[in-house]
Parts: sequence; structure tokens; C-alpha cells
Amino acid sequence: MTAQEFCSKLTENIGKVIKGKETEIRIICAAMLAGGHVLLEDVPGTGKTMLARSAAKSIGCDFRRIQFTPDLLPSDITGINYFNMKTQEFVFRKGAVFTNILLADEINRATPRTQSALLECMEEKQTTVDGETYKLDAPFFVIATQNPVETAGTYPLPEAQLDRFIVRLHLGYSQRSSELEMLAAIGEKHPIDDLGAVLTTNDLAAASSEALNVKLGDASAEYICNLGDATRHNEKIKLGLSPRGLLALKKMSQAYAAVSGSSFVTPEHIKAVAPYVIPHRLICREFALNRTGSTAEETVKQILDDTTVPTEQFE
Repeated sequence: MTAQEFCSKLTENIGKVIKGKETEIRIICAAMLAGGHVLLEDVPGTGKTMLARSAAKSIGCDFRRIQFTPDLLPSDITGINYFNMKTQEFVFRKGAVFTNILLADEINRATPRTQSALLECMEEKQTTVDGETYKLDAPFFVIATQNPVETAGTYPLPEAQLDRFIVRLHLGYSQRSSELEMLAAIGEKHPIDDLGAVLTTNDLAAASSEALNVKLGDASAEYICNLGDATRHNEKIKLGLSPRGLLALKKMSQAYAAVSGSSFVTPEHIKAVAPYVIPHRLICREFALNRTGSTAEETVKQILDDTTVPTEQFE
């Protein structure tokens, strides 16, 4: 299965539940193929959790959900060794991370100690418990949600963990036509109850392989580096894009090109994913603590407008 076919099937299936969010679904699809993780951030009721559940149900794989709360422990996520009275030995009980798609709901409601338990899992696809390392199942994909408006009882994600999310999305309110479709579709049963899998993990692996092999020419690589350099020399930005951020932009550009049916990356592909990849990795001088504000997004938009595209061929 090609990456374009994978994205088309996923978008169509999720569209039965989530109306008017085709662009966001394509970005999530590209993030999956790029091997990254997604942070959905918006006010309550905009469909964050429903979108994550729909994506998981569309692919025939293991799915688990963790409701993050202040009393959640790291062992609830990674697993724990317990003493089995029958066998008189310690046995490892796997945590929720041993799955293919993990929904971390309201991730900012857990303590920093618990949030950090996901760091190793997200970056290295493994977890270490009592000195022993366990490999996670493949594929492993985290979709996290958080409400940026409510601050009571929340713990802002540290920069190190924000950097582990390849993209951050704001769903926003749907257009009026999409909301009318939603009202008409939901009756006695919710559409997600009848949503079935239309893709397999083999389809995901094949599409991911294609995405990672999309050609990134010298001009595209130079353009990505130019964007990164522009964030580091912008007077509004205190902390610019890191080398890991450049790699994330490269992978997302390749994946987005693949789902668009292209065999090589163009400036349009880079510009399409940059607003989702770059802003949450920046700290602006005016609001150094407001990592989720609009300042970073507006600055990135200005950088995209001002940065010159190399004149060499991108093919």
C-alpha cells in the first residue's frame, strides 16, 4: 500500500466521525508515517479525544488509553515488578505503554515525574523498570491531548517532552457546515461505535517505508537549515530550533510529500508542515514561559514569509 492510499483511507474513515478536519488528519497521518508522536492541544469539546480514538480504531492494532491525573504513578505507565505468591518470584506486569497506539488524555494533569516516564518510551521505543530494559511493540505511536486554557491542577510539559512530539495541532472550532453534518450524523448511536478498521499494521509499515525513502534534495535540505537558522537569529526568539527539530522537519516533510503522492520534497511540503513542527520547540523572548501562545506561531509564519527559497531544482 502506498502512503497516499494509506492517508486517503485513514482520512475517509476518520471523516465519518470528525467533520471538517481533513488538513489536521493528513498531518496526523504524516506524523504516523514519520515515526513521530502528536500533541493535540485545544479547548474542551473540540474533538481531541474523539479524533485520537477514531485514528486508533481505523488501524487494526492494539490501543490503550491513559487518563492522566495528579495521582498517576510512573509505574502505571511503564509497568511494575510484583511478587507472585504462588510461584514465589517477581513477575513483570506490563504497563499501558506496551501497545501500538497510546492515547495520553490530558497529559498535562500528571506530575512531571509521571510525564517523564514517557520520555524514554517516545524517543527510544523502550522502557526501563528496575534496571531491566523492555522493548516496546512496533509500531508505537503516542497521541496526547491537553487543554491549554485551564491551568488549575495542571503541570506544563517541559521543553524536553514537548520536543518529543513531532507535531502539535490546534483543532479549533469547525465550520458551520461541518457542525451541521455532525448534528445530523449523531443520533441514538455515536458514529464511532460502528467505526471499523480499514488498515493494518502491515499497511502502516509499508507506507512508512515509502515515506522515509522520499528524496530530499540538496536544495530542500538547505531550505530546512535556512529556516532553522532564521529561528536562531530572530530577535523575538530566545531559544531557536534544535538539530532534533531540523530532523523532525525533514521527516515530516518527507512523509507529507509521500501522502501527497510526490516522490521528492518541495518547498510547499516544507511550508505545509513547518507551522505544526516548529512553534512548540521555540521560546519567545516576550513570553518565555508561554510556550503554547500565539507568539511563536506568528513568528514562524513571518519567518516562512521572509526566508528565501533556494533557486536550485528540488527534484
